[in-house]
Amino acid sequence: MIAGNRTINYLRISVTDRCNFRCRYCIPSSPFSVIEHKKIARYEELLRITKLACELGITKVRITGGEPFVRKDIFSFLEKLCAIESLKDISITTNGSLLTRKKIEKLAFLGIKRLNFSLDTLDPVKFAQITGRDRFKQVWESIFTSHELGISPVKINAVTLRGINDDEIEDITALTLKFPFHIRFIEYMPMGDSAVEKQQQILTSEIKKKIESRFGELVPVKRTANDGPAKKFQISGAKGIVGFITPISSHFCSECNRLRLTSRGTLRPCLLNNYEKDILNPLRNGASDDELKKIILSALTKKPAFHGLTDQSSKNIPISHMTSIGG
Repeated sequence: MIAGNRTINYLRISVTDRCNFRCRYCIPSSPFSVIEHKKIARYEELLRITKLACELGITKVRITGGEPFVRKDIFSFLEKLCAIESLKDISITTNGSLLTRKKIEKLAFLGIKRLNFSLDTLDPVKFAQITGRDRFKQVWESIFTSHELGISPVKINAVTLRGINDDEIEDITALTLKFPFHIRFIEYMPMGDSAVEKQQQILTSEIKKKIESRFGELVPVKRTANDGPAKKFQISGAKGIVGFITPISSHFCSECNRLRLTSRGTLRPCLLNNYEKDILNPLRNGASDDELKKIILSALTKKPAFHGLTDQSSKNIPISHMTSIGG
């Protein structure tokens, strides 16, 4: 599929808007309601849309939430998803708190070899303050169990915030010295009614400076075919990789190859733009495969050339909170 001069081959599927964490940069500060179950796309509906998207050129899928593993029978869905022959790459983003050795073994058996964990701190007390849950031990064990069982690469996503966890940038980076982890520092994206103040935002240039002041120059790493937007580097002699995702300081819209399918059954061509195209209701109202494919292609015509996060007057600053979209 083509959007402008970009080839779209990557679908991010949010299977739920529910999460067992309450991370301050993801969940709104004001009261909010989760989506009614009847309005959430059923697994068979997500699979039908995914298969049609694959016929149009999707070869890579990432499962997101909320937290994917809070949804009942998620493994039955993953098994059917992994059976789609044209999918070359299936991965999952998770907070890791609900994973067990048995579940990780099952993921590996299904052929899911890549997991992204959200982990913003190495301090259990601070972890509870950031997430609203005392689950650091479970997340830490899930990361190392995944590594032990051959999940590769294990990626760790950290949103860095001034006065919250910016004092841990170097310690988090140091994990790459001993382990082949991909640590990715993500610039905070102001979305919806977040509890984060703008002055807490830290840009990549500052994060990189902190890392290099302790470990020396970061060496660029060559990109591979399945790479996302992270700019990758490595400390000399390290086993792992340090990545930076820069939606604010250096947007990567011209390289974006993604389409999002939300748990509400809408197609979202850009995470950081409010436009969404409903595909679930046409599907439930009897739309044919060809009609649904036209909806997918129509959504891509709205994929913007750039986002409006740096323009505070822009009407396109996202009003949705991250957990309702699927990151």
